[in-house]
Amino acid sequence: MHARVAATTTATVFALGVVILPASPAGAAGDDGPVVVAHRGASAYAPENTLAAIDRAAAMGFSWVENDVQRTSDGQLVVIHDATLDRTTDVKRLFPHRAPWRVKDFTAREIARLDAGSWFGRRYAGTRVPTLRQYMERLSHNHQKLLLEIKNPELYPGIERQTLGLLSNEGWLDSAHLRDRLIVQSFSAASVRTVHALRPGIRTAYLGTPRVTELQTYARFADQINSTYTQLSAGYVSAVHAQKGPHARTMKVFAWTVNSADAARREAGYGVDGFITNVPDVVRKAIDAY
Repeated sequence: MHARVAATTTATVFALGVVILPASPAGAAGDDGPVVVAHRGASAYAPENTLAAIDRAAAMGFSWVENDVQRTSDGQLVVIHDATLDRTTDVKRLFPHRAPWRVKDFTAREIARLDAGSWFGRRYAGTRVPTLRQYMERLSHNHQKLLLEIKNPELYPGIERQTLGLLSNEGWLDSAHLRDRLIVQSFSAASVRTVHALRPGIRTAYLGTPRVTELQTYARFADQINSTYTQLSAGYVSAVHAQKGPHARTMKVFAWTVNSADAARREAGYGVDGFITNVPDVVRKAIDAY
């Protein structure tokens, strides 16, 4: 998602197999009340889209995390939000003559050299941009769940198939994961449609706020509408809930990026099914008391 994470934010989240999960932490699907998703990990408390951020979310008791996936020049999938590397790494220092420092112009080995933590705070110096494989391995270790965003798919032809292939190799497309541990989203309706066509069993979400008259079309390939919270209303949420998604279940609505207790309570009043937030603890406390 496009909402920029502020480092100074304070307390204002195709193989078959059997997966045995521990008791679900706070914010897991199936808990009472809406799902709370740690946006780019617990990104108010650790550098976004890093292993440290998902570890922090796990330590705080949040199972659902959100990330962004892009591709390097040599075809490796990495977890980073921006199309360029300069905001969250020291790429300008290491590669001063490579402007505009686009992810797609660097190899995975070059990106692995970058410091993706010092911008956030000294304690995170040396934190790296993870590959998607590293990220999935850590999620599995932490027993976490993933809202995966395919970022800028227009820059990376075929990224949907490649991402699904990696998820399959990591054991994330078995029945247990598809049922309760994975959602794939994008701002590109075409990308979401492609994911659904390639692997119909995956839960998918469109990032945006389609007109009410368009919802029936989106319901053919998207299980959810994940909208910026500023564009939601009780009426709109009800209109989404009136639709059945591609798996014949009621379409859901997740609101992003909700970073205050007041906004969380307001969206809860609208009936949203989930929150995507940099401060999952703040949102969970607000909606538990609602």
